[in-house]
Amino acid sequence: MSKKDLSRKHANMKVKIAELEQRARMDPLKRHPEVHEELAKLKKDLAET
Repeated sequence: MSKKDLSRKHANMKVKIAELEQRARMDPLKRHPEVHEELAKLKKDLAET
């Protein structure tokens, strides 16, 4: 991947994380675990790259 592709991918991941964090805050009892799981997965992927 080129640097431009990587930066675009990171930017898209950050936007998705911000979106999911908002939804996760509205769900403190974790009634929708898929939101919390996807958020954790994206944060992990972003930290690895």
